[in-house]
Amino acid sequence: MKTILLIGDPNVGKSVLFSRLTGVDVIASNYPGTTVDYLKGRMNLHGESVEILDAPGTYSLAATNKAEEVAVSLLGQADVIVNVVDATSLERCLLLTVELLEKRKAVIVALNMWDEAQHLGIHIDVRELENILQVPVVPTVAITAEGIKELVLRLDEARVSERPRLKDNDQVWAEVGHIVRKVQTVAHRHHSIWDRLTDATVKSGTGWLSALVILFALFWMVRLVGEGLIRYGAEPLFELCRAPLMALNDWLEPGFLHDVLIGKLIDGKVDFIQSMGILTTGLFMPFGMVLPYIAAFYFALALLEDTGYLPRLATVTDNLFHRLGMHGHGIIPVLLGLGCKVPGILSARALETRKQRFIAATLVGITIPCTAQTAMIFGILGHYGAKYVLIVLGTMAAVFLLLGLILNRTSHEECPELFLDIPPYRMPSLLAVLKKTWMRIRWFLSEALPLLFLGVLAACIFDAAGLTAKLADHAAPFMQGWFGLPGAAVPALLSGFLRKEMAVGMLVPLALTPAQLTVAVTVFAFFPCIAALAVMLKELGIKDMMKALAAMILTSLIVGGILRLMLI
Repeated sequence: MKTILLIGDPNVGKSVLFSRLTGVDVIASNYPGTTVDYLKGRMNLHGESVEILDAPGTYSLAATNKAEEVAVSLLGQADVIVNVVDATSLERCLLLTVELLEKRKAVIVALNMWDEAQHLGIHIDVRELENILQVPVVPTVAITAEGIKELVLRLDEARVSERPRLKDNDQVWAEVGHIVRKVQTVAHRHHSIWDRLTDATVKSGTGWLSALVILFALFWMVRLVGEGLIRYGAEPLFELCRAPLMALNDWLEPGFLHDVLIGKLIDGKVDFIQSMGILTTGLFMPFGMVLPYIAAFYFALALLEDTGYLPRLATVTDNLFHRLGMHGHGIIPVLLGLGCKVPGILSARALETRKQRFIAATLVGITIPCTAQTAMIFGILGHYGAKYVLIVLGTMAAVFLLLGLILNRTSHEECPELFLDIPPYRMPSLLAVLKKTWMRIRWFLSEALPLLFLGVLAACIFDAAGLTAKLADHAAPFMQGWFGLPGAAVPALLSGFLRKEMAVGMLVPLALTPAQLTVAVTVFAFFPCIAALAVMLKELGIKDMMKALAAMILTSLIVGGILRLMLI
């Protein structure tokens, strides 16, 4: 099977072009020997199925990080190389183009963002560029599909350039400058109001204000979409299952199997939040409460990416994250962790050094509230007023900063600088956004959801076997003395360690004071669910995992004790 490789600088629209060329049957593959993913898909070309590979973005074939090393390694698998070039940044992108031509492989150039170049007054003589490079050059606008058909039709014209080989890197840059001078002219244009607004989103002062406004709007959208999916999708669907579950309840004898499958009846009927059975709470929590918010969150994240805002956010937060032992790309695990800690921790693998990956995974695991935890915080404390919700969220934010500073100081490994090009803002393609959202949802269903389900199953078995109650008996004196919580709250805390949402149904009936509820929610908000812990073990290894676990325990003990002194 012929293999076509898409390769180009970061933020040149390569992923959108990949979405245009491939169908929905796309998988993310882990490159052997690394933690870097790349996308694989298929396309029908002249009646023949060909494989499309979407390489990680790279500025040059002289790789400076793992992602760029993977991009270079994929060249060996390619029969045809589609070099995706940003028409608005021709000089920057042609460095990689010239290096690819030196490899003497069949190349075709997709001159993407053609419409944006015209809007900026940039004119490129495509015919002259073809003559100089000696390979086909096709102007494209990936988000609107302009030029995509011509690109596909001309794939067979991809050829090996016969240009004379260059001797060193200085000659490459000189050749790039020569090409740009011959094919590109730029018309003068004044900065518009839109230009000034877009610049404001990347400057330090106005950039932080813009980030707060944009993220608040997106999370408000996530909440509305997530709640809508639950109210009008998940809840009516699960209501249809209530009658069969009650029939199964009547058929099963009381005992261990009944408690594991159905759980306890609340007021004589199945309660999908409080029953704690694997077929009730076990299914409703992952599919009915978590998945709707995850879907909404992934949609919002795709919008951030495809509008071009995500690199700006990374730039704005770079100084802060450097103090925490990471660079601006550390914002990615944080954003994903706000949806679900599992993909948040997994995304830390994209960071370059072990120190960065450890700090990112630990901070996400301890201090970033996922949608399940956020729902728990608002569900338990929301009706007592914003004061107690803000105490919990403010405490987690303060611990995020303080713990990050400590972890950075205790690790002597250097944090590399962030080298990032800022793409222009673009109107995202709804089709591309939906496809990217579906790909991530499908990954979540196959990779993360089984771990979440196993966490619920473990909690159900623990509870049905009476182990939760026994652990609660042993832990109750300490919990009462240190955290100021009654022994009846301990089962909720232990169950919450396995699945956070369970605490909602177990803490509310205990008639705790708002201050006690605030301490309880904060204490086990610092512990990720068992699924996230399993992923941390996989990603960090046993040694770093134990360090992270020690940090979690110390954080919960210290902060819980301080809050008890302040509130109770």
